[in-house]
Amino acid sequence: MNEDTRLREGLEPRGDDGQRPPRSSGGAPGAGHSPAVATGVYAALDLGTNNCRLLIACPTGDGFRVIDSFSRIIRLGEGISATGCINDAAIDRAIAALSVCRDKILSRKAKRLRLIATEACRAASNADSFMERVAAETGIRLEVIDRETEAALAVTGCSPLLDPKGRGALLFDIGGGSTELVRIERDPQVQDAAPRIRAWMSIPLGVVSLAEYFGGKDVTPQSYASMVRKVAQHIAPFAAEYGADLGGMHLLGTSGTVTTLAGVHLNLARYDRRRIDGVWMSDADLTATIARLLGMSYQERAGNTCISIERADLVLAGCAILDAIRGAFPLPRLRVADRGLREGMLVDMMREDGVLSGCR
Repeated sequence: MNEDTRLREGLEPRGDDGQRPPRSSGGAPGAGHSPAVATGVYAALDLGTNNCRLLIACPTGDGFRVIDSFSRIIRLGEGISATGCINDAAIDRAIAALSVCRDKILSRKAKRLRLIATEACRAASNADSFMERVAAETGIRLEVIDRETEAALAVTGCSPLLDPKGRGALLFDIGGGSTELVRIERDPQVQDAAPRIRAWMSIPLGVVSLAEYFGGKDVTPQSYASMVRKVAQHIAPFAAEYGADLGGMHLLGTSGTVTTLAGVHLNLARYDRRRIDGVWMSDADLTATIARLLGMSYQERAGNTCISIERADLVLAGCAILDAIRGAFPLPRLRVADRGLREGMLVDMMREDGVLSGCR
C-alpha cells in the first residue's frame, strides 16, 4: 500500500461509532491507478511552523484550476526553540485548522492527496504523539518531509516565475522554523531547457524561531542587525561556494515575508494575490520598504492591512533573513511568488498521473 492510499484512507467518512464503513470487495479506494484521473480533484496540504495551508485543484491540460483553498496562521512552532515541544495551545490551533481542511477535502471529493508537515514536526520531540492525535481527531495522516524534499517542492511550485530570458535564480523560502535556499540554473547550451537545481541548503532559522530569540515586537536597529548577522553566519558557507558568477540571475522569493513586503511596497489597501504573485521588486525597492517597516512601531505594523496583527511580530525577522540573503547574493531584482509547496505538490501528483504536461 503506497503513501497516497494510506492518506486517502485517513480521510474516509466514519460512522457514528467512529469506525470506517465496510469497503467493497474492490479493496482500498485508489488502489492501483489513482481515482483522481476520473474525479479530477487533487488536494495539497502544507502544515508549516507558522501556517496551515490547503489547495484543492483540478488539472486543465497544461496547468490546473484552483477550486478551493484555505490558509490560517497557527504558529505550530511557538516555543519549540525553547522547550523542544509543540505546546498544547499550538496543537489545539493546528487541529482546528486541520479539521477545516478535512471538511474541504471531503466536500470537494478530492481523492488524490498529499498532506505534508515541515520543520516544526521535524524538530519537536512530541511530533509523533501530535501526529497521532491529528490522525485520531481529524483523519489526516501527515507526511513529515525532509528539507531536501521541501526545497525541491518549492522549485517545482515557483519555477514558472523564473525570468524566461534569464539564466536562473536564487530561490529562497523563508518559513516559520527553517529557510531553504536553492540555486536554479538553465543549461545555456540547450534551447528552452528546464531549470535544474545546482545546489541547495537549509538553515534551522525561520521567522518564528528568530523572532522568539531576538524579540519581534520592539525591534531596534541593533537587534535587527544581530538577527541579520545570525542568519548570515548560517548562509556564509553556501554563499562562499555558490555565490559567485551571478550574471543573468535574480532572486525568487516565496514566503509571507516577501508577499507582505510587496503589498506594503505597492501601498495596497488590502492584500491582493493577483497584484502580488509575479511582481518584480528592485534592490532599491526592497531597501526602502524594509526601512519603512523598521521605522514603524509594533502597533503601526499591526494596523497595516498587508501585515496585520498575525504577522506584526514576525515580519521584521523575515526581513532580517531576506537582508542576510541579499548580502550573500547581491542581485538587482527579486520576483515575488505567492505560491510554493502546495503548487509543487499538485504539479508533481498530476505529472505522476499523466494528466499534466507542463507547469501552472
